Amino acid sequence: MFDLPPDLDRLHTLRTWHAMWLDRIDQAIHAAEQQKLEARQAHERRAATPPPPAWAVGLHDLTGTPEEVHQSRCTMWAHRRRKTVPREEARRLLADGLRACQFCKPDTELGLLE
Repeated sequence: MFDLPPDLDRLHTLRTWHAMWLDRIDQAIHAAEQQKLEARQAHERRAATPPPPAWAVGLHDLTGTPEEVHQSRCTMWAHRRRKTVPREEARRLLADGLRACQFCKPDTELGLLE
């Protein structure tokens, strides 16, 4: 097995060396625990954040009147004025004749077109 040196000087050296390593290990444990805590808190914050609405209405740039219904992930209206709406309102607007985006096809996604 491992034999310790018999003299006091080397025993003190070993004691100092091991205390140094224990301190470094304790610091690493603390850092890992802190990182795990921060990751858990970030996950809890993400879980508590409601998902973005799935539907949006593109608005006329000057008048603000509704022009077109989009799915929220549609990139065709990313730089335009818009208002997020719930699913029921998007269905109602499309049923009332508001134009559906030709790219993201919200009317198909909402089941208005078979």
